[in-house]
Amino acid sequence: MHIETIVQNKFIYIPVLLWLIIQTEKVIIDLIKNKRFNFKRVFGAGGMPSSHSAIVTSLAVLIGKEYGFDSGIFAISVIFAFIVMYDAAGVRRAAGKQAALLNKIIETPGLKFEQVQEKLVEVLGHTPFQVFVGALLGIMVGLIF
Repeated sequence: MHIETIVQNKFIYIPVLLWLIIQTEKVIIDLIKNKRFNFKRVFGAGGMPSSHSAIVTSLAVLIGKEYGFDSGIFAISVIFAFIVMYDAAGVRRAAGKQAALLNKIIETPGLKFEQVQEKLVEVLGHTPFQVFVGALLGIMVGLIF
């Protein structure tokens, strides 16, 4: 398989470009807010909107338009999208809340720095609204292209 075949596959390049645009927007907003570049925001999870939701919904809509909204592959992509969005707003968000609580415990007086190697990442998931906005963006992009 040639690399140009993969690069020209709209089911790959449209969701990837959408992810790149959303992540770039998050980096710019973080740069404006904090007055410094945070490389972790390039690939980091969390924030508005959910790029995970945007990617999977754009892919599902693209597949639906190409193969039919009654096709098996569309059904698979929709179920996949629901799982990813549930994970983003449910499981990963809960893990982020737990990380925040554990980081507060780590800062408890009496604990020595040697006992704690690093703080846990707190922004792992998304609020339901961030997932919803990401999904809407994905649907719109899928319908446009």
